[in-house]
Amino acid sequence: MAIIPDPVTILNLIFCIIIVFLGYWEYRKKESLIALYIAITFGLFGVAHLAIILGVKSSDIFILTIRSIAYLVIIYALYKTALGHWNKE
Repeated sequence: MAIIPDPVTILNLIFCIIIVFLGYWEYRKKESLIALYIAITFGLFGVAHLAIILGVKSSDIFILTIRSIAYLVIIYALYKTALGHWNKE
């Protein structure tokens, strides 16, 4: 595997890492499940970005699977939020 130093992918990975830390921090402070799910989603996107930097083609089944799971996680989180299941009373 050859390392591909694509600046856009590296920048995306850096932003994903920041969002993961902020999402986890928010979850620990306020027990916000939506923040945790956002952190998980961007963690998965970060894994995909890292794999691309390490030489995996963006059309590889691994990348497609990771990205699909990430989208499903955020869809689930937003659905639960829209239904009001995570509102504290």
